[in-house]
Amino acid sequence: MPNHVGAPQRLGVTKSHSRPHTSNDNPFSESQFRTLKYRPEFPDRFGSYDDAHAFCTRFFRWYNEEHRHSGIGLHTPADVHYGRAEAVRARRAEVLTAAYAANPERFVRKAPEPPALPTTVWINEPSGEEAATTTQ
Repeated sequence: MPNHVGAPQRLGVTKSHSRPHTSNDNPFSESQFRTLKYRPEFPDRFGSYDDAHAFCTRFFRWYNEEHRHSGIGLHTPADVHYGRAEAVRARRAEVLTAAYAANPERFVRKAPEPPALPTTVWINEPSGEEAATTTQ
């Protein structure tokens, strides 16, 4: 590449084509950031770098190990990452089955079941032909 090309381009980083000053390129990051900002304990200002670091350490532990995410079947990211999600889902199914057996009148449409785990997650899902080539 010519010398006048900037470092990002030389490294294969391409410019975002989203609207200026709108950081919505990664919905996963945006979702996490929104959750961070809307936590009741999120301060108006941090007193120092150490305060911000301590806050984020607590937040990310909670976000990954305790917070149940609707996009992954109400599991924690840690459960999914470490392969515990199916076992957690099976235990939830047992509890729901017992609840249904004890009080079927409380469930009007059908017996309850825990949400399914997604098999694939996309930021930008490929369409038609593109999807066929990415799964081969």
